[in-house]
Amino acid sequence: MKSIQSDDFELFELTQRFAQDRAQLDARWKDLQREVHPDKFAGQDAAAQRVAMQWSVRVNEAYQRLKDPLKRAAYLCELNGAPVNAENNTAMPAAFLMQQMQWREELDEAKSAEDIQQISQQVQLARRGMLENIERLIDLQHAFDEAVEQVRALMFVERFEDDVNTRLDQIETF
Repeated sequence: MKSIQSDDFELFELTQRFAQDRAQLDARWKDLQREVHPDKFAGQDAAAQRVAMQWSVRVNEAYQRLKDPLKRAAYLCELNGAPVNAENNTAMPAAFLMQQMQWREELDEAKSAEDIQQISQQVQLARRGMLENIERLIDLQHAFDEAVEQVRALMFVERFEDDVNTRLDQIETF
């Protein structure tokens, strides 16, 4: 077992890159959980049980970060000296902001589930393109500062995608 201080990639014995095999990640998570699950240490003293609990929490936190493409991208940027700092830096290119405003207007004006589905498809397509761009910037170009901008933009897109899904749920329940 690695150190509890290891980065998530070391902990999961994965290459530090954006593109990851989800099946491999899931299998490694299950293996790690089998190793550190607190139930395995039920017969040991309180200190061993506490350590097992800390390890279990650490493994689960790493898994949550690694399995989510947005969180994984932000984490890789941070590991490579380019923190996202989304709470302090919300600057976005004008074209991106215009697209966001257009989508918001379309969502506000949408009358049917079909209208919202169309918006959802546009957003999903944009999201896929952004993820491909992030993969290229991180894995091929090692351009973490540029990737940070894309990660922040993806945060906006994912938040909007949640709004689209919420609106779709509202329309479909009436």
